[in-house]
Parts: sequence; structure tokens; C-alpha cells
Amino acid sequence: VKNLNKNVIPIISKNPLVDFYKIVSIFYPASSLDNENINIEKNYNKFVKKNIFIGSNSLIDKSVNIGNNTKIGNNVIIKSNVHIGKNCTIGSNVIIENSLLGDNIVIKSGTLIGQVGFGFNFEKKKRIKFPHIGRVIIENDVQIGTLCTLDRGSLGDTVIGEFSSLDNQVHIAHNVRIGNYCMIAGQVGIAGSTTIGNYVQIGGQAGISGHLNIGSNVKIGGKSGVISDIENDNTVMGYPAKNIKEYFSVIFSVEC
Repeated sequence: VKNLNKNVIPIISKNPLVDFYKIVSIFYPASSLDNENINIEKNYNKFVKKNIFIGSNSLIDKSVNIGNNTKIGNNVIIKSNVHIGKNCTIGSNVIIENSLLGDNIVIKSGTLIGQVGFGFNFEKKKRIKFPHIGRVIIENDVQIGTLCTLDRGSLGDTVIGEFSSLDNQVHIAHNVRIGNYCMIAGQVGIAGSTTIGNYVQIGGQAGISGHLNIGSNVKIGGKSGVISDIENDNTVMGYPAKNIKEYFSVIFSVEC
């Protein structure tokens, strides 16, 4: 405080992160909860004109914008703050909110996109939930498997780059940014605010910690646990994930 400019009004905080989220919640009071309200679109004639197919028991908010030749399955719920591009295919039992989807996207059944992510802190035995005001942005030609979960961004956006593919039961946490042409196998979990480059391949059941930078052209073996940054053009596996040459040298030395 002594070193601050005298013209500055100081705000002193013992826990800046929690206090910052409290301030965000003042401006966005519903930011820690999913919006369950939906103003249902009952006039489907405008969709017919654009050759949009909508299955049985699907609910679409009036604010939603959908491109030509898109197909939507049964029991789908599309809430407010959603734009869907053209030539997309969305399977049954999908829920989408707070999302911007490009063209030629495939989303298979049971996937949830744009809900509030996981993040909180404690203060005086009270849980402070981190606010989420960001979106999920899915770029052109992405494919997403069944029963995946893509959380909306907290203060930024969660992004899936073009031509990337997610297998079944993949979890993408808030603020994760995945590059182009990535392949992510089943049951992979990527924690919040991690950035992944282009042409990355991740094997099944791998776990990636939060706030990491994974370079481009990286390959991560199945069931690996990534807890530190990975530079471009590396192949890693194991827990903690190591360069594959180092990984096998350790295994061979133990066996010998």
C-alpha cells in the first residue's frame, strides 16, 4: 500500500481470486447456474423453408439461429445464446446452450454442450462458485461423439478447432482451447484452462491437468497422466507423462 500512487484508491484483498469472482457475480448474478428457462419456438415453418429437420419432442428457444440443411434428432433441447451453422447433424438427447457452432458439425447422441463448469473455493465454510459467462465455440467440420461434456468458458471461451474429432465420453472443462485437426479418444479428461495445439493425438483414458500448454504435433499415450507442459513434436506416455524414449528406458531398466 505504501508504494501505490497517492491518487489510487486501493482495494486490499486477502483472497483476490474469490473477491474477483464475487465482483463478477454482482454484474452477472446468474453466472454460476445453468439457465433452465426456455422460450419455446412453436413456429417451425421458418425451419422448413431452410430445409432444417427437427425430430420429435425437441425444444428450441426462439432466440436460436440455425443454418440451412441442419438435422436435429429427438428429445433435443437447445436453449438461448446458441447459433448453429449449416449442414450440421445433431443426435438425439443432446442439450446445447451458450454455444457458437460452425458448419458441417456432427454431434452424436447424449452430449451436453455449454453448461456451467466445475470450479469453486471456500470462504468461512461457504462455497463460492466460480461464475461462467463464456461460451463454447465449435469451429467448422468438428465431430463430437456420444455422451461427451463440453463446459462453457468461465471468463473466456472453450474452443474446439476445425476438423478436430472427439470420441465418446470425453470431458472438456471450462476455458480449454483445442487446436485444429486434433484426435481425442474415448474417456479423455482435460482440466480447465489448458491449451492444446494443432494435430494433437490423445489416447483413451488419458488425463490432462489444468492450466497447461500442449504443443502441436504431440502424441499422448492412452491412460497417461499429463501434469506439465509438453513442447511441440513430442510423444509422451505414462504417469507422470514422459517422453516415450525416457519412458521405455525406465521400464527396461526396472525389468533388467
